Amino acid sequence: MGTIAPALGLGLAMSGCGAQDSLARQANAGDNKNYIAGDGSVTEYGQGERKAPVVLTGKLFNGKVVDSTAWAGKVVVLNFWYAACAPCRLEAPRLEALWQEFKPAGVLFYGVNLRDEEPEAAAFERTYGVTYPSMKDKNGGVILAMTQYVPPQAVPTTLVIDKNGKVTSRILGIADQGTLKSLITDALAGK
Repeated sequence: MGTIAPALGLGLAMSGCGAQDSLARQANAGDNKNYIAGDGSVTEYGQGERKAPVVLTGKLFNGKVVDSTAWAGKVVVLNFWYAACAPCRLEAPRLEALWQEFKPAGVLFYGVNLRDEEPEAAAFERTYGVTYPSMKDKNGGVILAMTQYVPPQAVPTTLVIDKNGKVTSRILGIADQGTLKSLITDALAGK
């Protein structure tokens, strides 16, 4: 897998990707595009399908520690990204618009940056107007923690977590703004 983050590769291996899986084909292609693109597919998890509440800690680029235990009663959006990922650049303004729209309702947005150091991440955020915080995850701790709930499997991946801390939905690839808005609205409504 060479240039793909080791933890992302672990997530792919753990998900049981077969030879016919489009993500597995991309990982094995060796074309050096530096990311595994999702196809925009959306998976929603009904109340009975949701796994245990997410337990993770991460560190923001400013050094502040984020602990999922502080998310109780909040809807959380996690977006896995890094600066050199072309689809991440396309979706960044959409995510920022939704963050601004849902911030008054108490929805939390966090980026999970898989590769960058602070200067690269900060430049990306300035360029694309991203104001919600991002966790530095070069060591793969956050993505590895997520594999037991819902593996991200592609970059970008966006997860919506309900008020009980459980993953309600996953978007592999660029998040369509209208679709993500609907998924966040459903999570706020307790669906």
